[in-house]
Amino acid sequence: MQIGLDIGSTTIKIAVMDDAGTLLFHKYERHYSQIAAKLLALHKELMTKFPTLRSARLAISGSAGIGLADACGLQFVQEVFAEKICTEKLHPEADAVIELGGEDAKILFLGRHFDARMNDSCAGGTGAFIDQMASLLNVETPEMNELAQKAKNSYTIASRCGVFAKSDIQPLLNQGAEKSDLAASIFHAVASQAVTGLAKGRPIEGNILYLGGPLTFMSCLRDSFDDVLKIKGVCPENSLYYVAMGAAFCAEHEVDLLTLPSQFADAAANHSFEHMPPLFKNEAEYAAFKERHARASVPKSSPLTAKAAFIGIDSGSTTIKIAVLSPEGELLDSFYQSNKGNPVVAVRSYLTDFYQKYPDCRLLAGAVTGYGEDLIRHAFGVDYGIVETMAHFYAAQYLQPDVDFILDIGGQDMKCLKIHNGAIDNIFLNEACSSGCGSFLQTFAEILGYSAEEFAKIGLMADMPVDLGSRCTVFMNSSVKQAQKDGASVANISAGLSISIIKNALYKVIRPSSKEAIGKHIVVQGGTFLNDCVLRAFEQEMGLEVVRPNIAGLMGAFGAALYALRRYNDKPQPTTLLSLAQLGEFVHTVKGMTCGLCNNHCHLTVNTFAGGKRFISGNRCERPITHMAPRDDFNLYRKKLELLKQLPVNEKPTRGTMGIPMGLNIYELLPFWNGLLSQLGFKVVHSPIEDKTIYRRGQSTIPSDTVCYPAKLMHGHIKWLLEQGITDIFYPCMTYNVDENGTENCYNCPVVAYYPEVLHANMRELTQANIHFFFDYLGLLHKKVLIKHLHEMFSKVYPDITKSQIKAAVEAAFKAYAAYEAQVKKLGQQIITQAREQHKPIVVLAGRPYHIDPKVNHSIDRLITTMGAALVSEDAVSSHITPQELQSDLHVLNQWTYHSRLYAAAKYVAENPDMHMIQLVSFGCGCDAITADECRRILEEQGRIYTQIKIDDIDNLGAAKIRIRSLFSAAKLFDLDNN
Repeated sequence: MQIGLDIGSTTIKIAVMDDAGTLLFHKYERHYSQIAAKLLALHKELMTKFPTLRSARLAISGSAGIGLADACGLQFVQEVFAEKICTEKLHPEADAVIELGGEDAKILFLGRHFDARMNDSCAGGTGAFIDQMASLLNVETPEMNELAQKAKNSYTIASRCGVFAKSDIQPLLNQGAEKSDLAASIFHAVASQAVTGLAKGRPIEGNILYLGGPLTFMSCLRDSFDDVLKIKGVCPENSLYYVAMGAAFCAEHEVDLLTLPSQFADAAANHSFEHMPPLFKNEAEYAAFKERHARASVPKSSPLTAKAAFIGIDSGSTTIKIAVLSPEGELLDSFYQSNKGNPVVAVRSYLTDFYQKYPDCRLLAGAVTGYGEDLIRHAFGVDYGIVETMAHFYAAQYLQPDVDFILDIGGQDMKCLKIHNGAIDNIFLNEACSSGCGSFLQTFAEILGYSAEEFAKIGLMADMPVDLGSRCTVFMNSSVKQAQKDGASVANISAGLSISIIKNALYKVIRPSSKEAIGKHIVVQGGTFLNDCVLRAFEQEMGLEVVRPNIAGLMGAFGAALYALRRYNDKPQPTTLLSLAQLGEFVHTVKGMTCGLCNNHCHLTVNTFAGGKRFISGNRCERPITHMAPRDDFNLYRKKLELLKQLPVNEKPTRGTMGIPMGLNIYELLPFWNGLLSQLGFKVVHSPIEDKTIYRRGQSTIPSDTVCYPAKLMHGHIKWLLEQGITDIFYPCMTYNVDENGTENCYNCPVVAYYPEVLHANMRELTQANIHFFFDYLGLLHKKVLIKHLHEMFSKVYPDITKSQIKAAVEAAFKAYAAYEAQVKKLGQQIITQAREQHKPIVVLAGRPYHIDPKVNHSIDRLITTMGAALVSEDAVSSHITPQELQSDLHVLNQWTYHSRLYAAAKYVAENPDMHMIQLVSFGCGCDAITADECRRILEEQGRIYTQIKIDDIDNLGAAKIRIRSLFSAAKLFDLDNN
């Protein structure tokens, strides 16, 4: 008899087989990190099932099995090998296996060229990820499949890790998106993650097997894989047990089954883990800590005696907070609870209850802030809206007028505000990742079976907090589970997670040069700081004592109420808040639809309220509301796109059609290459600028999940050209860019320079005999060398092209490029001049040439201009700074053309008070780690605010809107609070 144990990150599977390979007994159970106890229970069940069994050949496999096998002296079989052996025995016709486990995912390519692709330490796009998403949607995991079957619309959601996905899903929930649509979108995101992140460009084709729990139990997930792969995969019988059966097939040594329980128990007892000093040495130290922080309190009164009040609502990412203030600023009432994915229900319930309980207390005005600001304001007629950074500033300033640093950690967002002379001097926000925020702790509390409050209390007296570092949630799943296996108590895990939150905030968001750089008068707030472990960890890590108000979790709502009070006192007017009678007639329906008024095809969520009043979210322009095209008079990004679209086309080509993929440096060099190729007798056709299907077309050929999104798009652009029947494609490698005489060299970044090589190596169509892919190394620095290389390249396919023809084409190309550059600078100067005449603020939206691509910037440019600002790009102002001026002030080696423009633009903005710089940075761009720090330094040394927006394939602009509004509000440009 043969026994195989598959001990995974979240489950244990056992397979008992006879010598002929027949499955006699099997079981699948979650172990909840109690591996030893679960193994003992399985052993007891096994011996009951086979009472005469004394020994058997036994082997262990699985991601959590290797340590146990080693400690017990048992045979270990690597899980990929076990799965391969089982598949080849039972399904010799299979070409590939896709398996999703609890925290691991793998693709096995079978046959002569066997290969295994597995996820690393990230559990994004696995069973644990789906569990987290089910928790976020407030449903059981099996319900996800039932919901997905009812889906009518889809949304773009990140699946590379759970907290990124939360940042995409939570705003959609707050805007009223249907859970069924989100469930289906999550499944599609998981499938896309597996294909792009694991296959890494290798085609998945032929006979495909689906294995593992998520793919076994969820038919809609299998359908999503079928849709992405354009193949019908098969989920075989006993698909949960292929690793366990493979281990059984490989088992070589007889094992005494009667002694196994003692071996498992001994192994569980001999573990240790890395730990840190305790947060509190004893109860007395904790009591002194509590007493010190009890001093920062807000005065309170009763709404029963109040005649008038002001209400502030903070519709956060995961919670609803409400504060009601008296005209004197006393806290009359408060409310704090999870929004359960629908903030409208929570707010309606609170308002109704308040009106009924306190009929004599009249609400004079209200303000709302947070992720759900727009939805709540439209639903309940709230008088004012305020960006959350300013709401938190007003609250902190009210409690400590000399505050110079505010750290707010909420459910999914982190805000750091530096205050100078009573005004916000700088703003830091976490990026799309919410690691190190409240949801980070809440997720682990739920996984371990505790409420967030219970989990926090347990960690206070932990004797050995686990050293978990500062990693994101799903990365840390493995660390937490390993610590449990090594014997760490829940208390030590709770304390360790609290410390990791603070390390993440300090070393990934704030990044202070010293504790003095943070400030002397620090206020910490947000619901996460109600956790005394987190507060203590911050003070210990920085060696500082800080102020935590007794309403730390309500500060956003408190600040919004203060804002409503201030606005009312400035200009008293009747409130627009819904009355009790109107709340009784309140109706809220939600439906999804796709806008067809432009090529963006935005997924809209239409919220309809009583009387037919509507609120539309998900739109990136005003078309769905006004049915008019957005005006781009003050938008240089759009004007540059129009210039590219208007380039002349050779309609009488003598040498056919030449395709150009419209991405990366082509957004700057298209005028050059269009002029050159047209002169040589080609009709130039470039892939579309605004087609949102481009990414999906090429995602199966992307070899790296970490390369920047603009590079990933190039695969889709090539696919589009090939689908049009274009057989000549021009996309050269370019180590050097145009020399603008402002740098020590003029390199392109490695991705821009050499990505044609990646495309050629990973897109098999480009190697076909009838396809001519021109990707030779070219440079624009020396005309003679360029002419020589062009002639060598083209002569292989077009031997009739002469050097003299190429020389003439090169001259035409340089002329076309110079004309385009002159037009860009002229248009930029016109926008700046007109903006100054009309007293408009000017935003330099600085990035790289390809950031003008609407698929890359997700219409952030129009978001800025709809707020009333004029917008230009970095190349419109960089030439105003001479190379000598720039070089004298730089702290970095300046040898990249694009970088030099960014530094020059930052310097120019720093010298012009009516200008403000926002830098677009692509996730995964290593070069911009340098440019971001240098641009920040240039601006901040002149007392200016640096704002950065990181962008990738996710097009939800909630975080970007907060950053932009915060910049405008902090700079006191104009009042955006009613927009």
